[in-house]
This record gives sequence, structure tokens and C-alpha cells, in this order.
Amino acid sequence: MKCEICGNKIVETFLEKAVGTVVKDAKGKKHWVCAKCQSSLHSKDVLLAKI
Repeated sequence: MKCEICGNKIVETFLEKAVGTVVKDAKGKKHWVCAKCQSSLHSKDVLLAKI
């Protein structure tokens, strides 16, 4: 899977868990965000604005 902000591949652990977060928009659609983008953009509103 890829980050929807920067387009880089999201790193996964050996149990195939993503190192990052999932952000849901108002309609309930899930957007995957990597840990790097998550650390630079702190709030959910800013993350959704970048997507």
C-alpha cells in the first residue's frame, strides 16, 4: 500500500501491520498515511486537506 499524501510505500511489520495511520473522511472512506507524513502533519483536518 502507498501513502496517499507523498506516494511512498508504507512500511509494514513482519505481521503485515502498517507503520502509519488510517484517516477516515466525512463519507467514511479510509485513507492510508505513512508515519513520516503523520509526524509532520499533526491533526486529522490537515491530513485530510493534503489528500
